[in-house]
Amino acid sequence: MLLALFALPAFAQAPDVRAPDGLDNAGIERAMPELAREVMAVYREDDRQRYLGNLFRLQMVAGQYAQAVESISAIRASRNDAPGQPPLYLQYEVYARAEDQARGGIPFAQAWRAAFARDFGRLDDKVALQAEFGFGGGLPRMRGELDAALAKATGKKRLPLAEAIDLVRAYQVHKTYAAFLPLFDAALKDDDARRYAIDRGAMVRAPDGVGISTLIVRPAKAAPLPALLTFTIYANDDWAWADARKMAAYGYAGVVAYTRGKGRSTDAIVPFEHDGADAAAVIDWIARQPWSDGRVGMYGGSYSGFTQWAALKHRPKALKAIAASATTAPGIDVPMEGGIFLNFMYSWPFYTTSNRSLDDARYGDNARWAKLNRDWYASGRAYRDLPAIDGEANPVFARWLQHPRYDAYWQAMIPQGDEFAGIDIPVLATTGYFDGAQIGALHYFREHLRHRPDADHTLVIGPFEHYTMQTGVPPSVQGYALDPSARIDLQALRLAWFDHVLKGAPKPALLADRVNWQVMGADTWRHAHSLDAMATRTQRMYLVPGGTADTNALSAKSKPQAVVVQRVDFSDRSDAGWTQPPNVVNKTLDPHLGLAFVGEPLQRDAELSGPFSGVLEFTTNKRDVDLAIGIYELNAAGEYLDLAFWLQRASYNADRRERRLLQPGAVQRIVVKDTRLLGRRLAAGSRIVVALGVIKQPDRQLDLGSGREPSDETIADARAPLEIRWRGSSYLDLPFRAPSSQEAISKGKP
Repeated sequence: MLLALFALPAFAQAPDVRAPDGLDNAGIERAMPELAREVMAVYREDDRQRYLGNLFRLQMVAGQYAQAVESISAIRASRNDAPGQPPLYLQYEVYARAEDQARGGIPFAQAWRAAFARDFGRLDDKVALQAEFGFGGGLPRMRGELDAALAKATGKKRLPLAEAIDLVRAYQVHKTYAAFLPLFDAALKDDDARRYAIDRGAMVRAPDGVGISTLIVRPAKAAPLPALLTFTIYANDDWAWADARKMAAYGYAGVVAYTRGKGRSTDAIVPFEHDGADAAAVIDWIARQPWSDGRVGMYGGSYSGFTQWAALKHRPKALKAIAASATTAPGIDVPMEGGIFLNFMYSWPFYTTSNRSLDDARYGDNARWAKLNRDWYASGRAYRDLPAIDGEANPVFARWLQHPRYDAYWQAMIPQGDEFAGIDIPVLATTGYFDGAQIGALHYFREHLRHRPDADHTLVIGPFEHYTMQTGVPPSVQGYALDPSARIDLQALRLAWFDHVLKGAPKPALLADRVNWQVMGADTWRHAHSLDAMATRTQRMYLVPGGTADTNALSAKSKPQAVVVQRVDFSDRSDAGWTQPPNVVNKTLDPHLGLAFVGEPLQRDAELSGPFSGVLEFTTNKRDVDLAIGIYELNAAGEYLDLAFWLQRASYNADRRERRLLQPGAVQRIVVKDTRLLGRRLAAGSRIVVALGVIKQPDRQLDLGSGREPSDETIADARAPLEIRWRGSSYLDLPFRAPSSQEAISKGKP
């Protein structure tokens, strides 16, 4: 960011400065120091921090390196940053010290390495981990900023002071990083070797003899420590190193282990099926090591969240806590949800099982997977024919399709029933309103508390999506601008929680109760002891016909005799090119969502908090149907915000373990249960919209209603169009939370 953003009042009165000759690539090394001295001669600034922030850069370009270090020290003293923060401008201080020594004849590279070893090396491990960020940067971007600043100065005899400072800064930044970036990686590696004991070659043997490739990073000089383990199929040594080293920097033995067959393991790669036993073997191995104090915590997101619950199925004694985020539950939310297979999981086995690391090229071939969706859908062929249509075998996906029910295959992977009752260790679960794996995280939460009501299981949910929970929360997610309170450091929260559980530190304040949720639009966090306690009341909203033939409504009153008819022609594949909208904020509702039931405008602000539920009553001419519910806010500006959705194959509604086909023409009663969570303050004037649809889209398995296994159905099984007659007795119970008395007073309400 250029210093023009600092539009300083003092600059308006400041004189221009002379532009030296040679402000181009050929003469820049001579001209820039001269320009820096010209600026220093006239530059004044009332704000001392801003003044010093510009001054040290001018001094560096002018060759006054010792003075620049003094200015940097003065900035730090004036800021009085909290302990634990990296020293501001450390990268420039190290460079300035090196340049100063280089004037005495020491080669710059040697001087820089010595200055880095001294100044960076004296930082404690946590601070050093944060300070690394300041030493990274993209030289092409920096060069672009310098070229842009030079272009503005081209042909000018005099430069406005602010413009001159912009130019000096761009030059100083590029020159500094260009000098030390080639030296940084080796210097950091030396620093790591001093701080940490590193074992990149550990191989743990599972009970059946297979090898588990393992990386350990721990503080070099420490008594036996608790270990934090992530067990993952995503074998990327750079990711593993970053994870393990971060745990070590925070005072743990950091361990990353890969699924069998990944990394240095030479065994067959098998997703999901063996991870529980293999992770338990790694935990037992860790507990026997001399650097371990016998306690292990597990952490990680997505697949690495699943492996924590898989390990708990085997109850290794040394496992004392887990912190799972964006957690998948095989058979519950992947590769199918509500009994419906999801096409995004088709390409995943290629990514994870094609080689010992990850097949990024094949997985990232979006054109291939989009074409496969279109070709399969348009062809009318069976879902089981996806590999034949693609032209490459996919044995993992084919194996999944052999288990459409939640049968013993899936049940063997994670705890079931009474096995949850035996899980007596603390659990921290993090998920997001926009996280596709939210259903998985909530499955573990619900089952754990159902079988062990006093379980120490803490849930955190906010406007996060699957990847941002693992990489950092950005200002906006899929087109939705986050409230400031939602932009928390989830990784820091997790580590603080582990410090609480394993080291006796205070519990993080955000974790005030068992359920902790950020209310979108209210810029606040709330806390409750259960999912049901998130709401203070429920409002039953019936799905009924509207005032005209093409409208439907949400009503507080049932209309049991009223019917809304929905027809879907599965033989029509003219929409093969359809793709899902990428954002959660849209100007229209996509027709693929189905029928829209629209509520009246809210007379006052209202807050939705908690899971929704309900009952759908209908008759149909088919023996099965895949249903989807979406809940949206339609605001006064005409924007739809996705709030939650629910997927369900009707035949698995009563029991995901057993398919029970429908009787055509008979009244069906589908229970809407175990749903995603709502957490949104709705502004007065907004409407609640419920979309009720039948799944017919190219990126999901189709159930054509014949009663055959949906993976085997072809377009010939579609026959007559599906017809559903929705009864006006169908309803959803929406969870509302009344404001506390203090909130009501603050808004001037009685």
